[in-house]
Amino acid sequence: MKIGIIQQRCGSDVTANKERLAQHIREAASAGAELVVLQELHNSLYFCQTEDTDNFDLAEPIPGPSTEFYGALAKELGVVIVTSLFERRATGLYHNTAVVMERDGSIAGKYRKMHIPDDPAYYEKFYFTPGDIGFHPIDTSVGRLGVQVCWDQWYPEGARLMALQGAEILIYPTAIGYESSDTDEEKQRQREAWTTVQRGHAVANGLPVVAVNRTGHEDDPSGQTNGIDFWGSSFVAGPQGEMLYRASETEEEVVVVEVDMKRSENVRRWWPFLRDRRIEEFNGLCKRFLDNGS
Repeated sequence: MKIGIIQQRCGSDVTANKERLAQHIREAASAGAELVVLQELHNSLYFCQTEDTDNFDLAEPIPGPSTEFYGALAKELGVVIVTSLFERRATGLYHNTAVVMERDGSIAGKYRKMHIPDDPAYYEKFYFTPGDIGFHPIDTSVGRLGVQVCWDQWYPEGARLMALQGAEILIYPTAIGYESSDTDEEKQRQREAWTTVQRGHAVANGLPVVAVNRTGHEDDPSGQTNGIDFWGSSFVAGPQGEMLYRASETEEEVVVVEVDMKRSENVRRWWPFLRDRRIEEFNGLCKRFLDNGS
């Protein structure tokens, strides 16, 4: 399968961001992409650097204007598109939601971000209610997609649950970057940890992984921090964690990567992790913490 990844800077003009994304989606489709993956919350700046009730005006219903916009593109170009939207479910109830548009323009399915961070410059708990529709793959014309969002990518449990339900590929729209006060060495440790943990999901489940991050600097509107330098580095890894492509840290990129979807079958035969799981001994995973084995 040919997968298009779009690593883009975002500005304050939502319409302009969407128009540039449309241009890039067309570029990917013209290069043969069958599936196009966008970054997290791609319509706007990453607004979670501050807690500001006015930012709720960015949210929209699903279906809504953005699903119509990206659905029309999917239909025009004959591609499947993984989007990432600020969902207004009801007044006072909002989610960080990935929506997959089928190539006929319809909504194939959605996933609501389950793990919600609350760190300096990433105040997502102020905006997003944790997802309540679980970890379930989305069936599309290009395969069964295990879509999650950003902070979810650090947790092996979600990846495994997607794999156990027949996901053929793991996909993570992302918005993550550097804290300006960290040393260069610490910044690279963080970026490599981010890459490594997701490559681990690929290995442990015998599935390709696609992670698409934004790039560029975005100011903190409050002035309390120096803003975020998003570290780009979007990548596609194969089912043994092999790096098929890795984007730059600082540049916008529109790239199409070919992934051999049949390779997972052979890898799982060589490394039958699912066969050898001791599921009868895993009850402790449903607890927050285990004290002295209890």
